[in-house]
Amino acid sequence: MLRYNYFPGCTLKTTGKELEKSALKVSPRLGFELVELPRWHCCGTVVALSSDNKMHSIGAVRTLIRVQETGDPKVVSLCSICYNTLARVNQRFNTDAEFRDAVVKFMDDEPEYEGKVQSLHYLQVLRDEITYDRVKEAVIRPLSGLKVAPYYGCLLLRPKEFSIDPNYESPTVLEDLIESLGAEAVDNPYKNECCGSYETVHNPDQVASMVYNIIEGARKNGAEVLVTSCPLCHFNLDRRQQILIKATPDFQPMPILYFTELMEMALIEERPQWTNHTVSVDEILDRFYK
Repeated sequence: MLRYNYFPGCTLKTTGKELEKSALKVSPRLGFELVELPRWHCCGTVVALSSDNKMHSIGAVRTLIRVQETGDPKVVSLCSICYNTLARVNQRFNTDAEFRDAVVKFMDDEPEYEGKVQSLHYLQVLRDEITYDRVKEAVIRPLSGLKVAPYYGCLLLRPKEFSIDPNYESPTVLEDLIESLGAEAVDNPYKNECCGSYETVHNPDQVASMVYNIIEGARKNGAEVLVTSCPLCHFNLDRRQQILIKATPDFQPMPILYFTELMEMALIEERPQWTNHTVSVDEILDRFYK
């Protein structure tokens, strides 16, 4: 069985745990295993990506060193933010001499990072190494008739140098996965738009307005459910619907799934026991589990 270094990041151990739990279930069905890194550190999230920030990148570099120590230069993330942060910090280490020197001097108790680790998103592994043909072969419960809208958000596709899809303006990596599971991929004009990100902390009403556009854009094209790979996007799309339900009487909530949960429905026999959903997913599950 193939084995990949796996960086979970913080949120997948708390509010985003369903993203990890589903991935750990379906990966062996596809012939590979995610091996969690020992002593991993928080990636620093988007704070690490400001141009004048060095110290908040230390956690990401320490994690890249943990990968380096395994002897395998690849590390897989499920979280869009973690993938993006590791990839961008690695590039900065290799191209910004001032940043590299400051980090190396600060971490004199660590082995020196060589800058050779490749940050991969789980979707890249599925598409490029496992292949969607293999995913299709592993399906035991085709999701026939289910209309699914993909939501990419920002950090799977931006900046374009770190996009997991060569066509970062019109990506298809999620659509192709959805189709391989037997569901129908529905286009969404807002699939690449920001969900509001951390504005959700101090301006939840504004985020709810952005969520409304994303969900209604998908619904107008026939979507019944929306899938994402970002725990922050999932939080905003799922939780902020509560504001919309109160403020907009005719608004109908839409279930929000992680793409790995969609895979679990198609690849695993047992009915999922998901607990981290504000908008109920029972109607979707009841359709495929009698």
